[in-house]
Amino acid sequence: MKKTARGSGPAAAARDPAAFEEFYRRHVNEVTRFVARRSEDPHDVADLTAEVFLAVIDSGHTYRKSRGSETAWLYGIARNVVSAERRRAAREARLTSRVAGRRLLEPDDISRLEDKLAAEHEGRAALAAMADLPEGERAVLELVAVDQLSIAEAAAALGIKPVTARVRLHRARKALRAAAAPRVARRDEEWEPRRRAAAQLSVTGSAGSGN
Repeated sequence: MKKTARGSGPAAAARDPAAFEEFYRRHVNEVTRFVARRSEDPHDVADLTAEVFLAVIDSGHTYRKSRGSETAWLYGIARNVVSAERRRAAREARLTSRVAGRRLLEPDDISRLEDKLAAEHEGRAALAAMADLPEGERAVLELVAVDQLSIAEAAAALGIKPVTARVRLHRARKALRAAAAPRVARRDEEWEPRRRAAAQLSVTGSAGSGN
């Protein structure tokens, strides 16, 4: 019987079913979490995760270890899969056409995916806060700040140079800080009367206890 070495990469996974199974088991959790940060529907999470690994069969030969980790490469595929699904869903006129062809999930599968969705709530909130950024800058910030890739890995996942990724990341962070500044100022204005009232009560209480 042919044995597959543990840790087989994408190229081997694309050719050999045993290598594919090992590769899938090694990466399915991180890919599922990546998708769960971008969808709230457990059925969509299951379907899109499956599509990512199906894409490995066609794209495994394109992976280059020198350009980044397997995780970064998979995240690049996953971003394309999720983006394609969003475009497709936006074009559809009826929800029923999406539901008709989807595979059924067992209750245990749904429960497991709902747990992952709950765990990734903060990640989805962070992604929502980036929604108004330009696509290129948002993509780098997502992979670095939310998905925890290095700048070099994010660049590899997106097919751009590391220096380009650094520039986009800097611009994205600068834009987020600028967008957050007015909200912080408004919050401070709203809380100022409460702080003054609390301070006044503290002074009054101290004066009363001294009598």
